[in-house]
Amino acid sequence: MADMQDKPGLKAAAAAAEAARGQASGRRGLPPVHLWNPSHVGEIDIVIRKDGTWVHEGGVIGREALVRLFSTILRRDPDGTWLVTPHEKLRIQVEDAAFVAVRVDREDDSLRFVTNVGDAVVAGPEHPIRVAGEPGGEPRPYVMVRAGLEALITRPVFYELVEFAEERDGELGLASGGAWFPLGAAEAEP
Repeated sequence: MADMQDKPGLKAAAAAAEAARGQASGRRGLPPVHLWNPSHVGEIDIVIRKDGTWVHEGGVIGREALVRLFSTILRRDPDGTWLVTPHEKLRIQVEDAAFVAVRVDREDDSLRFVTNVGDAVVAGPEHPIRVAGEPGGEPRPYVMVRAGLEALITRPVFYELVEFAEERDGELGLASGGAWFPLGAAEAEP
């Protein structure tokens, strides 16, 4: 586990994230990272693995509160994924998606997803579901969380979505938040 005492870069990033959170606009404490364009730009050795695990300098960041804090200052730009504060912008590596959707709940006519960092979104026009993958390969489903940052939908959650799915014109899909999201071709019954 990455210990902040042994990792001064991580400690500085955590302090900057905490300060940025103090400048948040109010929704779940999310800072307005889209408004910040700091002059100090660099990199930090943080990787978000495919399974949602955050790693710093090869060691897993085991403090859930720290991962949640960092997740609030994530920003996806055309040139990469960044931890952004008013004073610095640090590039990180993301193997697949920034978040992992670990739960889905059907609420009336909507699907509410919860991520590994506690974000909750209702699928709809602002939070679309998409399914990527090669023909014949495993589907890779995602839901948009915020501003270009997606959550990979875990296999158990995807199985729940398939249970909720309905067929329209030979295609399986889901309705949520007033939008239709195709999951793939419906298979013919034997």
